[in-house]
Amino acid sequence: MRLTTRTNIAARLLMACAVNDTALLPTAMIAERCNASKNHLLQVVNLLQANGFIIATRGRNGGIRLARPMEQIIIGELFRVFESRTPFAECFDPQTNTCPLITACRLRSYIERAVEAFFRELDSITLADLVQGNCGLQTLLAMDPTAHALCPKD
Repeated sequence: MRLTTRTNIAARLLMACAVNDTALLPTAMIAERCNASKNHLLQVVNLLQANGFIIATRGRNGGIRLARPMEQIIIGELFRVFESRTPFAECFDPQTNTCPLITACRLRSYIERAVEAFFRELDSITLADLVQGNCGLQTLLAMDPTAHALCPKD
């Protein structure tokens, strides 16, 4: 199993927003910090906004921020938004399936259970679990180094 680039960028973007808490973050700055093309990032922003993960404001002073507290953002929900449209295997898409084994194959049901177990595991993780107390992430994604840090200074 391999995550799509958009899912990966979506997770990075949400972590950047969480690290910077209530700040309105310019998409260009997020693209730079998250090593993502601005084009890919804007596609992800549109989908995240449409699904209630972020609030995006256009214009010169625009940017993005979380639409709800990081404790309420479930990683499984995020992954379903981005990954559920991509069939795991050919036989999962009845319109493009050409597998001659479809009527007798038992593998599909095992794969379905494995994929659901994957999502169930991610349902137990919040954005806060990924960010709170993660000093390395704070260092990498903090847009304003003088702002209140999540981690104490040594």
